[in-house]
Amino acid sequence: MTESIRPTPSEIRAYRAENPKLRERDIAAKLGISEAALVAAECGLTAVRIESSAGRFLERVEELGEVLALTRNESAVHEKVGVYENIKQGHAAALVLGSEIDLRIFPGAWAHGFAVTKTDAKGEVRRSLQFFDKWGHAVHKVHLRPQSNLAAYDKMVEDLRLDDQSQDFIADAGAPATDDAVDAAVDTAELRDRWSKLTDTHQFPGMLRKLNIGRRRALHAIGDDFAWRLDTACIEMMMRSAAETALPIMCFVGNGGVIQIHSGPVVKIGTMGPWLNVMDETFHLHLRTDHIAELWAVRKPTADGHVTSLEGLDAKGEMIIQFFGKRKEGSSERAEWRSLVEELPRLEAVVAA
Repeated sequence: MTESIRPTPSEIRAYRAENPKLRERDIAAKLGISEAALVAAECGLTAVRIESSAGRFLERVEELGEVLALTRNESAVHEKVGVYENIKQGHAAALVLGSEIDLRIFPGAWAHGFAVTKTDAKGEVRRSLQFFDKWGHAVHKVHLRPQSNLAAYDKMVEDLRLDDQSQDFIADAGAPATDDAVDAAVDTAELRDRWSKLTDTHQFPGMLRKLNIGRRRALHAIGDDFAWRLDTACIEMMMRSAAETALPIMCFVGNGGVIQIHSGPVVKIGTMGPWLNVMDETFHLHLRTDHIAELWAVRKPTADGHVTSLEGLDAKGEMIIQFFGKRKEGSSERAEWRSLVEELPRLEAVVAA
């Protein structure tokens, strides 16, 4: 459906009832609405509008105890079981640095919040907190688990509840278009100079902003001593190799509001159609490998020697997923991780074969 014939909340609920096996994102896509509009249609029934403030959320979320934190984009879903702890608030960015739940939060992107209570097919009650950006895209969700503190959840929802409990949701006009054309002009000499002088991986986004170029354009321009293309199948190869050798890795999945990180080993790797899945005790990953248009191995200099990442981009050049070897600040990159990435077949070699 187009925006001009947007379905009413009652029509949304009716379609949902007629298609109980469809996932929420699929229902929203078929109706031509945002996921937030789908949730809002349930206000007064299974959903409650709450404050969207990331700061207010972070002040209270540790009280919930063990939960499942979920961050996703269009192509990857990252789930971690744990406690929100070691929280550091900030106006432009906030951190959650728990032993399991590790987040980089950008509060400016949090625009709508809901508390959702649903009964599943088994009759079990599922409770969650769900936050969306101004376009209605999910930025972060917290799902309660049997061990969670239900009383703390109920009090949190009561305190954050908004007076406005409207079932209507009108998203802002379409998200800003990205311009990361690889054939656009790049001052390669300046790019290489700035890149070679990096001392921390966190400086990389700022470098791109100063040069006014996107990540994909930089990867194409920099030269294969700093970045080289891999066949997209190399993500599964890397994951299975890491699992076989118990090599601890870091897996980043994010959107405009949150980046969520897993640090540690991966064990149970499987595929289902285009999905590459990790189904470990405290970490689940669901990755649409067919959405990865480009896979890059990337070297970035740091004060502790260069570090190597795998970066999967979609057809627009936007980051889907990123991997590093697990390391602590002040420590060198693991030799096993560096060797694993450097031995993956380069795209040119795959094409030639």
